[in-house]
Amino acid sequence: MIQKITQAELDRQQEYVRAFPSLPDRPMTYHIVTYGCQMNVHDSEKLAGILESMGMTAAPTREEADFVLHNTCCIRDNAERKALGNVTWLKEIKKVRPSLLIGVCGCMVQEEGMAEKILRQYPFIDLAFGTGNIHCLPELLYKAAERKGRVVDVPEEQSTLAEGLPVRRGSPWQAYVTIMYGCNNFCTYCIVPHVRGRERSREAKDILRDVEELVKSGTKEIMLLGQNVNSYGKELEGDWNFARLLREVAKTGIPRIRFMTSHPKDLTDELIETIAETPSVQRHFHLPAQSGNDRILRAMNRHYDRAQYLDRVHALRKFVPDIGLTTDLIVGFPGETEAEFMDTMDLVEEVGYDSAFTFIYSPRVGTPAASLPDQIPPEVSTERIERLIKAQDRHTEKCLHSLIGSVQDVLVTETSRRDETMMTGKCGRNISINFTGTKEDLGRILPVRVLSAGRTTLRGEKCLEENKDE
Repeated sequence: MIQKITQAELDRQQEYVRAFPSLPDRPMTYHIVTYGCQMNVHDSEKLAGILESMGMTAAPTREEADFVLHNTCCIRDNAERKALGNVTWLKEIKKVRPSLLIGVCGCMVQEEGMAEKILRQYPFIDLAFGTGNIHCLPELLYKAAERKGRVVDVPEEQSTLAEGLPVRRGSPWQAYVTIMYGCNNFCTYCIVPHVRGRERSREAKDILRDVEELVKSGTKEIMLLGQNVNSYGKELEGDWNFARLLREVAKTGIPRIRFMTSHPKDLTDELIETIAETPSVQRHFHLPAQSGNDRILRAMNRHYDRAQYLDRVHALRKFVPDIGLTTDLIVGFPGETEAEFMDTMDLVEEVGYDSAFTFIYSPRVGTPAASLPDQIPPEVSTERIERLIKAQDRHTEKCLHSLIGSVQDVLVTETSRRDETMMTGKCGRNISINFTGTKEDLGRILPVRVLSAGRTTLRGEKCLEENKDE
């Protein structure tokens, strides 16, 4: 059963927040290292918010911090190995500076047996916790800072929601807003449902409150987050779904709305029509295909076939002709033949994505696909993904060149490190555009005419038209 963390429990954590500054030799600074998806990035913003509420300040590097926290990902084996390798590197710093506190959290820690592995193989780690108890960080860090022993807390069940946690956002103009947690799809290659739990949607009133506060603070763009946003509201009372939520979020006056990620099986005509009718929803849609072959899609437990996927692509382009499509693609799934891989290559040619995240299949312990026969040799998977990337690069180049001469609304978010007169931001299709400007442009939504295209970005010039957000 899904339930919110009680106010009594949140109040109990606040007692640790208040008590923390009185600890002798407590850590004064922190540094968070984040791996993985936007959900993990937003979790790190919450972790930072909690640590700052406890009186700590951010350190620019791991070497300068009193407390280093690695927020981990385990979606692929190399992400896990990278996280553990970087954590191991901290062991040498701790030899020189024994007072350093080291923590790991996130999806990797939530994996079955990982907490025990950490206790056994990484004795220099002081603190470990999972994805479902971020709100407990004040208590866990307090106990670790007392230095009476290692602190490990990984909840078995993840069925709760914590509202009202402090957040230290990475940008004054862009913000993440989580609308739901967990996943019910159980794709055979994916460990996310095992480490993030089952789907649980936040109440719409809580989401809208967050967005309204962000609008008041000057935020120009939000990204609504969920493992499958198209499933939003299925377990809520009332007639809530993602299309209705988008319409209500748009009414707050937030200038730009994005979302991640959508599952093709749950992409409804109502949602597509809502996007078409809502100008603040940006013209970018990430629609993971994973494979272009029906047998592989069945083996992956994706709940759609190639024809159904293409039907959703055609519907998106019918109702939103200027939409930019991106996707996720996996090569080397167990048993994938050359002909089946070529179906994925053909899908890339047929759809013509703006860009694609391409991955070699990575066995994850505890998932059905990990025990399938006919695991693909690494050299075969590597050769296939190189061909896939080359094919997608051609379509990315075609997409970028098709935008030359157009005027794109750009939310200006950064200054070039090499040249402070060069500004950058993303257009509605989520493509970076660089142009000459000033720091006064930061945080503004400006019309930019595209002049040229690079390999993955565009170059443009500010138009003389009126500023879009004034």
